[in-house]
Amino acid sequence: MARETREPGDEADRIFELQEEVEHLKAAVTSHAVVDQAIGMMVALGRITPDQGWLVLKDVSQHTNIKLRNVAELVLIWARTGDMPEEIRAGLEDALDRHGPTQIPGAPPE
Repeated sequence: MARETREPGDEADRIFELQEEVEHLKAAVTSHAVVDQAIGMMVALGRITPDQGWLVLKDVSQHTNIKLRNVAELVLIWARTGDMPEEIRAGLEDALDRHGPTQIPGAPPE
């Protein structure tokens, strides 16, 4: 089998590209975890399904023109501190009204 020959600069470029890709993947994993935690907050507090929690966060992001990851971060900060920007709070209330709440299994009807 013939082996492809590379110039020394090609290998350095490839290593740099791979390092950048690893950094992007790390950021994506972190972002995904933040969003998942915020979805969990929506599920617990809004009595909605995880799919509805995703829709709530997406809805707030679109209506406030704030990136979804940033909305999720603000939800998690609110969980720790009790502080939330008015725009996000109002957006969450509106979105929860549109997408939930669902009935808790076994609970009496409201």
